[in-house]
Amino acid sequence: MSTTPPTEPTTPATSPPPTTDEVVPATPAELAVAEVRAALSEALVEVVEFRGEMTLVVRKEALLSIIRLLRDDPALQFDRLADVTAVDYLNLGREPRFAAVYHLMSRRTYARLRVRAQVPEDDPVIDSVTALYPSANWLEREVYDMMGIQFAGHPDPTRILMPDDWEGHPLRKDFPYGAEEIDFSFNHEVIDAERPQTLTEREERYRTNRPVNNY
Repeated sequence: MSTTPPTEPTTPATSPPPTTDEVVPATPAELAVAEVRAALSEALVEVVEFRGEMTLVVRKEALLSIIRLLRDDPALQFDRLADVTAVDYLNLGREPRFAAVYHLMSRRTYARLRVRAQVPEDDPVIDSVTALYPSANWLEREVYDMMGIQFAGHPDPTRILMPDDWEGHPLRKDFPYGAEEIDFSFNHEVIDAERPQTLTEREERYRTNRPVNNY
């Protein structure tokens, strides 16, 4: 009769759980944040996550470096510029007043990411990204036309929606708020004869007392 005691069942070895300091990016947007922090941390002002969307708020001087990293990094490949727009924070207690906003997409992962570059009112100029995304050509012209943000290095920095002699930028929150009489076939001759031609004339004729909605 054997006197050897029965052996206890062995438990397969497992890897130790990750420490609390080890945060593995779960999405392409989170990976983009990690890559930008590692390469250009001084240019990253803040990261905003809202309803599953990620926004990198960056200094305008580093915009091209950040956009190039997001486009060319093999792990990111944000190779499509979906849109360029802008924000006016007038009367909202935020500085700087403007922001140029770039909506990026990766055609490999279908991930989306927003980059928001700060643009001060006293120097509303930021580098053009047309050399990286040719589709930015018309998009940047619209932002210039409507918001007055200029894009250094743009191949054709002219208006795209308003007439060339238009004064001001209609989507700025301090632009005169008003209305114009509708031009129909029966009254167009009268309206054309009386139509204001300058910004001052428009202000005198169409200004209303309603405040601009800044919320």
